[in-house]
Amino acid sequence: MARTAEKTTMTVDEIVDALRQQIVDHDLPPGAKLRETALAEEFGISRPRLREAFGILEERGLIERIRNQGAMVTRLSAEQVESLFDVREVLEALAVRLATQNAPKETWDVFRERFGAPARSALEKNNLNYYVEAVHDFRRRTVQEARNEILAQSLDTLYDRTRMLVHRLVLVPGRASAALEEHQKVIEAMINGEAERAEQLKRDNIRSARRWFSDYKNYLI
Repeated sequence: MARTAEKTTMTVDEIVDALRQQIVDHDLPPGAKLRETALAEEFGISRPRLREAFGILEERGLIERIRNQGAMVTRLSAEQVESLFDVREVLEALAVRLATQNAPKETWDVFRERFGAPARSALEKNNLNYYVEAVHDFRRRTVQEARNEILAQSLDTLYDRTRMLVHRLVLVPGRASAALEEHQKVIEAMINGEAERAEQLKRDNIRSARRWFSDYKNYLI
């Protein structure tokens, strides 16, 4: 009984965060049905509160609700992924340039270390989660140091779908190692204060990911 009481205190935001994590980690894979009754019981909440959380997830493009079928995890089409790459190339590269201009060079030393020997060791052990989390932490810090509210808001709308894509793409043999080298070059340019070079290298990184996606899209979506 105590556990049930604890669950009823969950806010809508907490429910959204819990479901978001399951979706981006592919515990709830694309196309999975979200069963209201089971989820309401799991979280110990009312179905109206769960539907409110569904509405937020739908706005973020993570789920879709189909009349007479209920809610399911969004399955991105190839066209949607290509569009995502188009926007990411411009916005993430811009964030890298602004962050390089704004932040002290030593800001990026921790990422030079993180994307160095520990990352190579993790990939040798097939620990892809280490690399994925390093990428997302670097992305968050870059957006923070870009110090542009409009840019941050724009990237935030893409964040969850980007995480879903990265989780899938690193499963392709060789992609994580190639992307690691690409990130190392970006970080070195940032440490050297070469803002325009860092921006171009980030564009190259996104374009590289796009080529890998195009080659393996039949297995990724």
